[in-house]
Amino acid sequence: MKNFKPTKEDLRDAINRTMEDVIDYNLKVLFCGINPGIWSGATGFHFAKPGNRFWKVLYLSGFTERILHPSEEYELLESGYGITCFCKRTTARADELTKEEYIEGGRILVKKIEKYKPKVLAVLGITAYRTAFQNPKAKLGLQPEKIGDADVWLLPNPSGLNAHYQADDLAELFREIPK
Repeated sequence: MKNFKPTKEDLRDAINRTMEDVIDYNLKVLFCGINPGIWSGATGFHFAKPGNRFWKVLYLSGFTERILHPSEEYELLESGYGITCFCKRTTARADELTKEEYIEGGRILVKKIEKYKPKVLAVLGITAYRTAFQNPKAKLGLQPEKIGDADVWLLPNPSGLNAHYQADDLAELFREIPK
């Protein structure tokens, strides 16, 4: 499965699929992406598109001892880390999601935090957070408000489409999160 490369048909058929969370109780950090892209929908793994820097940045920032392949995502749980997203629906681009989907995703995320009780929620996407929680002035870093008992860290999206941040820049920001 590690070398699975989706065909054009696989990618086309992945639109509007949903993805399950990689989650458990009392995690150190729950990473929250925006929504799965079509590579993730086609492969069934979070942050699966080759240009996405999530897995590399986790390694560079000290969360993992090596760069994990997306198919190894469940190994994160052994170290106390998990993955969720605002919207489970697969799209080609995050801008295909509606404001209502973000807001509903925020409500669902709050319920997950209250149920699973991670110590830290690391949100990977400032616009998604601002929209979901109707907080247009939120800035990167530790947020003044918690969700449940979880500290909230706001980070840039690691997608390869986010050219404002290179992998080393992202890793520097990820290192600030308590492990």
